[in-house]
Amino acid sequence: MTHTALVALGGLLGSVARYWLVGLTTRLHGSPFPLGTLAVNVIGSFVLGLVMVLALEREFIGAHARTFLTIGVCGGFTTMSTFSHETVVLLRDGQAVLAFANVLATTCACFAAIWLGHTIARSL
Repeated sequence: MTHTALVALGGLLGSVARYWLVGLTTRLHGSPFPLGTLAVNVIGSFVLGLVMVLALEREFIGAHARTFLTIGVCGGFTTMSTFSHETVVLLRDGQAVLAFANVLATTCACFAAIWLGHTIARSL
């Protein structure tokens, strides 16, 4: 039950943080490009990379905190389904260049963010 409660609480916090950040980014950016979703996916990838190395390789973070942060917070914060939906909407609306840019930017930036998180955690 403890792990379920940690995932639920982390998911709540991550989802609310995603909602606020995407809303803020959309208001500030004002473009059809889904910059807010890209931002949460990159930030979440960085945090996930950092936490996994700190938990599994450095043993700075225990199993409960890892569950809370990775499955809970990062799981609620990042969103593959929204990314996929926004990309299909861009294609449907004739914005193929933006759709391709979204896929490329999200994929490359999230891989880079995971790598950066790993690298920083390993240097601690």
